[in-house]
Amino acid sequence: MKHVKASMQVDRSFVVGRVDPRLFGGFVEHLGRAVYEGLYEPGHPTADASGLRTDVLDLVRALDMPVTRYPGGNFVSGYNWEDGVGPRETRPVRLDGAWKTTETNQFGTNEFVDWCRKAHSAPMLAVNLGTRGMEEARQLVEYCNHPGGSYGSDLRREHGYPDPHAVKLWCLGNEIDGPWQIGKKTAREYGRLAEETAKAMRMVDNAIELVVCGSSSAGMPWFAKYEAEVLEHCFDHVDYVSTHVYYNNHKGDTPHFLSKPDEMDRQIKQLAATLDFVSAVRKSRKRIDISFDEWNVWYHSHEQNKTLPEWTSPRPLLEDVYNMEDALVVGGMLITLLNNADRVKIGCIAQTVNVIAPIMTRKGGPAWKQTIYHPFLHASRYGRGVALRPVIDSDTYENADGLATDYLHAAAVMNDDGGVALLAVNRSLDAELELSVRLGGFGGFGVKEWLTMCHADLEAVNTEAQPETVAPETRDGATVKGEEIRAALAPASWNVIRLGQP
Repeated sequence: MKHVKASMQVDRSFVVGRVDPRLFGGFVEHLGRAVYEGLYEPGHPTADASGLRTDVLDLVRALDMPVTRYPGGNFVSGYNWEDGVGPRETRPVRLDGAWKTTETNQFGTNEFVDWCRKAHSAPMLAVNLGTRGMEEARQLVEYCNHPGGSYGSDLRREHGYPDPHAVKLWCLGNEIDGPWQIGKKTAREYGRLAEETAKAMRMVDNAIELVVCGSSSAGMPWFAKYEAEVLEHCFDHVDYVSTHVYYNNHKGDTPHFLSKPDEMDRQIKQLAATLDFVSAVRKSRKRIDISFDEWNVWYHSHEQNKTLPEWTSPRPLLEDVYNMEDALVVGGMLITLLNNADRVKIGCIAQTVNVIAPIMTRKGGPAWKQTIYHPFLHASRYGRGVALRPVIDSDTYENADGLATDYLHAAAVMNDDGGVALLAVNRSLDAELELSVRLGGFGGFGVKEWLTMCHADLEAVNTEAQPETVAPETRDGATVKGEEIRAALAPASWNVIRLGQP
């Protein structure tokens, strides 16, 4: 077998920052079968008294998603939140222009908060700044968070929720710069609206945190300029700037596809530089952090989506079936988020169930784990604590953009139990990677566990009939001598090496 080499230096004194648990968040939009037949399916064999699928809840709880964004996404820019509260029999059926779907509104804000509580997650609610504005946003905060004695809070109590939902995290719209967005706005238009909406929402509840939209992707021609101009208006009133990215392998160039997490790293650093520039211009000590609240691989379902009839409910859109190479890219993106934990405080994989998601379901049938479920589970479980700054010296290859790409993509996290988790992807398709890791300031460590995931066929997928085709397994062979760990990572593999005192 061919071999490539990489070394990695990690020292407990050199840190990126503490990992905010909200880095491992999810996302649920009224899109496709994310809600209906995903979270909510009355009559399903596993449904509870509220119609929530408990098989899905079990899988989501295992992922330990501290926060879940809702209800969109593009959907929110045409959504009336009032349609989704109160008696179900009086809720109107609406046309959702974003996804050409009929929305029944049988699942809304209160049902989502109930689901979050059962999923051990916290709601991250988005307000509609496409077709609506500050008054409707202010009213939603009152409905959700005010204890009682006002119209909105008493309406919530009338709907069966005497206690406030206490929603902490709010998004000021979604991808408002996108030409596809209902109610697209220029940076100045949106910046002013975001400023006044933020002020109005905080007049109801000053304890909330607010996420303002940045460019919908780094590929937009106004990326960075848009963020800077928006923040000229609302800098003093928001806490985070949102950024999104999706990657694909339309060209069938796997080495290039596997290098995409490096592109994500550049996007984060460019955005952080922009945020700091605005702070510097304003002579401010305030630091705006990043909410990476949509990220994933997305492309498998594009052709299928074109064949689906419009104005149905649910319309099974964006049902990507993920393969082994997708899992490597998702794992690489998680590594990138960890290596930027000082600036990225919130992350939401898009999405959670059925729609470009780690979990799939069949109506009336089972739920199962897609390939990308496993690296997310590992990162969420073992990537908490303090992210250490790795110094990597790796053999490289040239990607399609002519950039040198390390075969090794890795992160190191010092867990709160004193151990260290190494998360690594070997991006070589045909060579074993001889890895040497030197730990500084960690004496007497041994290998507690080595989890790995690989498959001879990078296009292998998990299905309802064969849900464990691609799954992690434990491996032996990592050695420790003093402060040096050696391991041979299989070609095209995802790895978690957990280190600690014997």
